[in-house]
Amino acid sequence: MWIAVASLVAWCWLLLCQGFFWRTDVRLPPRGGPGDWPSVCVVVPARDEAAVLPASLPSLLAQDYPGRAGIVLVDDGSTDGTGEVARELSRRHGGLPLTVASPGEPPAGWTGKLWAVRHGIDMARARDPEYLLLTDADIAHAPDSLRELVAAARTGGFDVVSQMARLRVASLWERLVVPAFVYFFAQLYPFRRIGRRGSRTAAAAGGCVLLRADMAGRAGIPDAIRHAVIDDVALARAVKRAGGHVWLGLADRVDSVRPYPRLRDLWRMVSRSAYAQLRHSPPLLLGTVAGLALVYLVPPAAVVAGAAAGSAATAAAGALAWAVMAGTYLPMLRYYRQPPWLAPLLPFTALLYLLMTVDSAVQHYRGRGAAWKGRTYARPEVRPDEG
Repeated sequence: MWIAVASLVAWCWLLLCQGFFWRTDVRLPPRGGPGDWPSVCVVVPARDEAAVLPASLPSLLAQDYPGRAGIVLVDDGSTDGTGEVARELSRRHGGLPLTVASPGEPPAGWTGKLWAVRHGIDMARARDPEYLLLTDADIAHAPDSLRELVAAARTGGFDVVSQMARLRVASLWERLVVPAFVYFFAQLYPFRRIGRRGSRTAAAAGGCVLLRADMAGRAGIPDAIRHAVIDDVALARAVKRAGGHVWLGLADRVDSVRPYPRLRDLWRMVSRSAYAQLRHSPPLLLGTVAGLALVYLVPPAAVVAGAAAGSAATAAAGALAWAVMAGTYLPMLRYYRQPPWLAPLLPFTALLYLLMTVDSAVQHYRGRGAAWKGRTYARPEVRPDEG
């Protein structure tokens, strides 16, 4: 009974004291134009993305932006013809000018994506843009996306404006796992706290990050975060350390087109970076497992155990905690246009995330680490010193 009460107390605290993370109304505010539209360079790191580029790259080429803008797509050692697909799409659709480049294999101490971003930023600086839009190859943008991002940054005084792209939700496993992914992210990094000046909470969503070019230089991006597997959070922290102002919210018309139809695909997406999020720390892993169990698994277990043992108090505490949990999940389900009956299933989804996190640690200690698209990255503490 006391464990069930502790879970209920934890949920009351999360409901009221964790930056109202469960609300989904932190959206890009409507802004008027800044008068003079600054120049922007869009940097797209891409590795083996030929399958998704036809659904995403045309949306960037078709941006309705009043100022000067161009796109640099960095082909990061693809083997599927990503660069040629990008060139063909540019020839077919026209729009913003596209440059395709390849930086070669990343040196020791760099993740592949950030090495590609560094090459793209170096090329962009030759054009002297005021802003850089860092966006992934699987992200589709509405025609006015760039205009709205720049307007929000200029009028709001932000050095980073980032939107959490709406992820694809079509298969059964995507319905169960994807909305919870964003829900858990917001629980760790409440969006309201990120945008508050003076707050230490920092995060961004790597699929859509508008960054002031001079702040990139001041914060040492991407060199200062070259080893980061969770590069979007590392970028936001570097900007805040440099005195910058960061905004992060949910997107209305910026969408991920990458499918994750099977549980195996989603498992790989989460487990590749889960242990890195915990800084490869066994104590943090144990604490996370215990915390997930207390907060998400105890409520339904208390309902069942209380009913079986005839303890109304245990069952009631568990039921109340479960109800608060489901209630905080409903706004995210509405945002993803999913039925409300999925809300009580959140403990099952949390159990999947717990197992994914443990698997991430197991893979790390087996030497597979944070593996993605044929590359495996060592923990930052043991990366070669590049002086």
